[in-house]
Order: sequence, then structure tokens, then C-alpha cells
Amino acid sequence: MKAAKGTVFKYGDNVDTDVIIPARYLNSSDPAELALHCMEDIDKDFIHRVAKGDIIVATKNFGCGSSREHAPIAIKAAGVSCVIAETFARIFYRNAINIGLPIVECPEAAREIDAGDTVEVNFDTGVITDVTKGTTYQGQAFPEFMQQIIDAEGLVNYINGR
Repeated sequence: MKAAKGTVFKYGDNVDTDVIIPARYLNSSDPAELALHCMEDIDKDFIHRVAKGDIIVATKNFGCGSSREHAPIAIKAAGVSCVIAETFARIFYRNAINIGLPIVECPEAAREIDAGDTVEVNFDTGVITDVTKGTTYQGQAFPEFMQQIIDAEGLVNYINGR
């Protein structure tokens, strides 16, 4: 079973790519450097509190704004194992899969899960479990080919590995 488990960082609607990774840092394409500034304009303490495996939960239209791949790269490099949202901006969704960052759409979970909750996500089934509250939600599971891209850590690795 492919899964993620971590502590939740919770955000609202329309978290755009410029708050995920501010434009002033786009002179670097180094994932480790981008990670140092991930979410700093919306949550100054994020990078100091996030631990490997943690999960971001947001409501509507996560990743809106520019088409920069830097945003999902920064999130993944910061150690986030999964992003759950009601909806994602379509280009962010595609960029996240292309770099191997699991993202799950589930409106009910996105609304009900709170910051600090411990959440587990089963990527094979799409089941999201809020361990803190003892509740489960049915998210959108990944089709097999998308799971393979995520397992390969991104589209380029997936293609090169074939």
C-alpha cells in the first residue's frame, strides 16, 4: 500500500503559486533553496515547523496563479508528502503529478480536517483518515499510470525508466 501520514498544515481558498513560493526566489531552481521559502508569505513558521511526511490541506483552487513548476517543487522539497484540497488549479495539478507530488481532491476532507490533525492517505484507494478525529473520507484515487509517475518521483524519471 502506498500511503502518507503526517501532521496537517491548513490553508483556505485560492492559495496561489506566489504565496507557495514567492517570485523573488524564482532565480533559483534548486529544490532545497526553494524549500527554505515555501509558504513564507502566508505562514512564516511553516518551514520551521514542517516535518518530512507532513500534509497540506486547503480548500478551493489550491495552486492558482502562474504556471510555475517551482510551487510543487518547493512543497515536495520542504518534506510535504501530500496535498489535499477541495479543488486544485489545473496547471498546478498537472505540475504536481509531473514532479511526483501526490495531491488528492476531496471537498469534505478539505473542509473538515483541521490544522494539527494527524492524517493518513492511502494513495491506492483514495481513503483519507483523520486519525485525530477518527473520521474517514473517500478522496479521488490515482489511476495506475499516475501512481507510477508519482512512484518514479516524477514524469521525467518515469519516462527514463521505461
